[in-house]
Amino acid sequence: MTKLKLGPIPDDKPVKLTLELPASLHRDLLAYGEILGREAGRGPIEPVKLAVPMLERFMATDRAFAKAQREKTGRT
Repeated sequence: MTKLKLGPIPDDKPVKLTLELPASLHRDLLAYGEILGREAGRGPIEPVKLAVPMLERFMATDRAFAKAQREKTGRT
């Protein structure tokens, strides 16, 4: 089994997202969704369903962002 950083995608209310991606990134998102869906015993997961959890995961693991957020709110 492949160890991906992203876990199962919850079946959540769809979020409309409009942005332009380089074709190479879109292909990578399609491949990632295919692998993730296969590991979950489902079909491929669409890139739009990957974007939000990927961004959440990215920000949650960004130490500089967390530090800036703590400084902004006055927490240490």
